[in-house]
Amino acid sequence: MIKDYDAVPMIAVKDLGVARRFYEQTLGLAVVRTEGDEVIEFKTGKSTLGIYRSQYSGTNKATALAWDVGKELASLVAELRKKDVPFMHYDLPETTREGDLHISGDRKMAWFRDPDGNILALLGR
Repeated sequence: MIKDYDAVPMIAVKDLGVARRFYEQTLGLAVVRTEGDEVIEFKTGKSTLGIYRSQYSGTNKATALAWDVGKELASLVAELRKKDVPFMHYDLPETTREGDLHISGDRKMAWFRDPDGNILALLGR
């Protein structure tokens, strides 16, 4: 059944060139495959992330993708801040905020957007 196969998250973008620069240069992901001007796949951890051209990019108002980065969360947020990535802030129940980090119990989270407005998150402890 499907449980035995890896899932490949797919993110819709308007401009593959702009998106490629963001995911490759800003986030540091490596390109593993392209399909012309339609799809780029990146290596991220043990998985693959696909970005593809779509007129519907950025229409999702919820988190599209999250990375569990463990104890590296604060340093990764600081690194992305140096690259001018703005972080989003939310008022969430039972959650406090320290700078860009949202803290709920032993879980910490930070959200940001890609150039198309897709919401991405970093999760840690």
